[in-house]
Amino acid sequence: MGKRVMLLGVTGSIGRQALEVIAEKREEYQVAAIAARHSWEAVVAAVREFAVPWVALADPRAAERAASELGAETKVLAGPEAIQRLFQSVEADIVLNAVVGAAGLEASYLALRSGAQLALANKESLVVGGPALSRLGLERLVPVDSEHSAVFQCLSGQDYSAIRRIILTASGGPFRGWNREQLRKVTPTEALQHPTWNMGAKITIDSATLMNKGLEVIEAHWLFGVDYDQIDVVVHPESIVHSLVELRDGAVLAQLGLPDMRLPIAYALSHPERLDYQWPRLDLTRVGVLHFGGPDRENFPSLELAYRAGRAGGTAPCVLNAANEAAVAAFLAGELSLAGIPDVVAQVLDEHRVTSGATLDELRETDGWARARARAVIARSGW
Repeated sequence: MGKRVMLLGVTGSIGRQALEVIAEKREEYQVAAIAARHSWEAVVAAVREFAVPWVALADPRAAERAASELGAETKVLAGPEAIQRLFQSVEADIVLNAVVGAAGLEASYLALRSGAQLALANKESLVVGGPALSRLGLERLVPVDSEHSAVFQCLSGQDYSAIRRIILTASGGPFRGWNREQLRKVTPTEALQHPTWNMGAKITIDSATLMNKGLEVIEAHWLFGVDYDQIDVVVHPESIVHSLVELRDGAVLAQLGLPDMRLPIAYALSHPERLDYQWPRLDLTRVGVLHFGGPDRENFPSLELAYRAGRAGGTAPCVLNAANEAAVAAFLAGELSLAGIPDVVAQVLDEHRVTSGATLDELRETDGWARARARAVIARSGW
């Protein structure tokens, strides 16, 4: 019997690729539980393929449909508290948290409290709840984001006090070189066409605005214990160098690979070991040339907003994230321009009075306020 894995957000992009990774190494892993919001058909298919004994579905109707399709050997939990009940019922060695957005914070909290290794693909957990999660200790956390996985791998065996600078790479998204006026005319269909990565809708839009990189800056601050002045962003459109670390003696370490999320997922599941997988490998002679440049902070102000919120600390990153999630949803619904997303976030940040953000209850209240304020700003704006 291999490591017992709990997959949260199993029907999303990361969750589906995690199942691919596990399918190739079935002797290494046992899928002990899976969770999703409402995609019951995909959940049923995963249960049948991997003989999963426990399922959590936030949507009660979806849970009812899944239960009707599955036999009594599969326990199906339903409703908003389903994931919490999953942690009470299932003992896992590894929890892969691939829930989208701030909704993943409580799952990360429960995973760390359970004593399991947390493979974190939900960056918002640390963006929103850095102060709360750090109190539980982050020693059992292995990042799944390709950039943070790269830094984590570069720092293997290194003393974190030797870090001089962390350099996160960004693809620049599909609108690199565009100005604000051009960005106001972008359609959701255009914004969802990422040049190098195949990701979910929300993270793809965040990549287009550079907010995704801003959130990753805040995540890196918590993961590696560095000040914001020690975190830089470099645009690298080929997405081959996933991030770099400069050490105090001047050495620069980098992790390279094809833009394939299965690699960081596999490493997070097997850490500290590495397993042999049969998928395409990087051939630098075929890549040829790699390009690097600075980010356009004027036309893509979301990155600077994230630095501002991170330095303010407390509940400011929670507000940044919540307002951004509301603004992205409005853009995808055709209610806001792409360039309007950072404008909404900036206004909500300006109105917020920062508090400590030390408890989940305080963060939930702040999150709700920021979403409501963002929706109000959008409703009365001409963006």
